[in-house]
Amino acid sequence: MVELKTDAGLAAMREAGRVVADALAAVREQAAVGVSLLELDEVARGVLKAAGAASPFLGYRPSFAPVAFPAVICASVNDAVVHGIPDGYRLRDGDLVSIDCGAVLDGWAGDSAVSFTVGTARPEDTALIETTRRALEAGIAAAVVGNRIGDIAHAIGTVARSDRYGMLDGFGGHGIGRRMHEDPHVPNEGRPGRGYPLRPGLVLAIEPMLLAGGRDDHRTDPDGWTLRTVDGSRAAHVEHTVAVTEDGPRILTLP
Repeated sequence: MVELKTDAGLAAMREAGRVVADALAAVREQAAVGVSLLELDEVARGVLKAAGAASPFLGYRPSFAPVAFPAVICASVNDAVVHGIPDGYRLRDGDLVSIDCGAVLDGWAGDSAVSFTVGTARPEDTALIETTRRALEAGIAAAVVGNRIGDIAHAIGTVARSDRYGMLDGFGGHGIGRRMHEDPHVPNEGRPGRGYPLRPGLVLAIEPMLLAGGRDDHRTDPDGWTLRTVDGSRAAHVEHTVAVTEDGPRILTLP
């Protein structure tokens, strides 16, 4: 069931979104060569705690997962696309890092992700991240009243495929509100004019996941969570929580 949010709900989600933005900014600031992924998770935990927010990631266990997620961020490095579990891995020069974070504040959720490089960036990684950001921007621009979910999917897919990147098969964005994952599903590729209609108050987490090798398939680590490219190529993942309004798309996870 799709819930359309009131103005009060959107205002509350904006506050949750600020916490997510602050957590991601703090993590990115601390991410440096030699810093462990567990240390980055502790940084995000500190931001959530200071804001009085809870993590929708910590303890989350969907049907596919063998164990509950043990952290407040997903930390995916290089060929890991999404859902990476923070561990003792210490960042190295040139690593491509994707951090996904959520927050629940006063009963409302926010969800966002960033990708960046640590130390010396490879030109091909910079290009991958930039295209992923452009795909997100295109998807957000299509989140207007009168369009449909397929218009968002088509906008994202057009940017990704134009640069011959792969996209994580079967994964995409989602509705969000009182829960982190709500209806409707938001594919990262699709046909315009199809799918659920975009109405004022609809809030979506839009999240392109691009794979440098051009393939769409993936493999799952033994932890049951981390999804990696099959060919070992690198991946990027960016995300914002976006409200559909009469005045156009409103990003709720900005600082």
